[in-house]
Amino acid sequence: MTAPETGRGIGTGLTGTSFRILHVSTGNVCRSPITERLTRHALTDRLGDPFTGGLIVESAGTWGHEGAPMEANAAAVLADFGADASGFTGRELLDEHVITADLVLTATRDHRAQVISMGHSAGLRTFTLKEFTRLVRAIDPATLPDASQEGMVERARALVRAAAALRGWLLAPSPEADEVNDPYGAPITFFRSIGDEINTALEPVVTALTGVPAPHPH
Repeated sequence: MTAPETGRGIGTGLTGTSFRILHVSTGNVCRSPITERLTRHALTDRLGDPFTGGLIVESAGTWGHEGAPMEANAAAVLADFGADASGFTGRELLDEHVITADLVLTATRDHRAQVISMGHSAGLRTFTLKEFTRLVRAIDPATLPDASQEGMVERARALVRAAAALRGWLLAPSPEADEVNDPYGAPITFFRSIGDEINTALEPVVTALTGVPAPHPH
């Protein structure tokens, strides 16, 4: 691991060999672990190895259960998708996580507000997951750098800048449309519906980040 570059991903024009995606929910035992591991799974699907393009995927919680395992129902949902749930431990969201993240994707608008309130110029790179999906769908992939020519990190940074520029113009149909509900304590059926919701939101995001479509329909 190399030392993090402070302030990366805030339009400073810094170049680096990695692009960090941070998924944030409340406890870091349900929604953000599912999102983290589904993102890695989708990257592996497309690239063969999630770290091939320098993309690093992590998660944390605003009231994170530090050191806690993933909820059993969350792990079961990941198994449904063939994603790896092993070796996960919960983390509380710290300043250093926000500072080193190039893109922060949160479950709700409240999480987004909490991340932005931590400072570190986080506003331009923090979105709810569904908000980012909505913005990404409106971006013409042809306007992004070609990952095979300029690298996936440059493409990913350009995608975040384009999404931030669109945010004020492309509004959600309703405030709730940008949120993923908390399944904590709910039955497995509700967890599965949340897993489907997260997976659906991630597909266009991972495609836009990598420039590689999903190898098979979900």
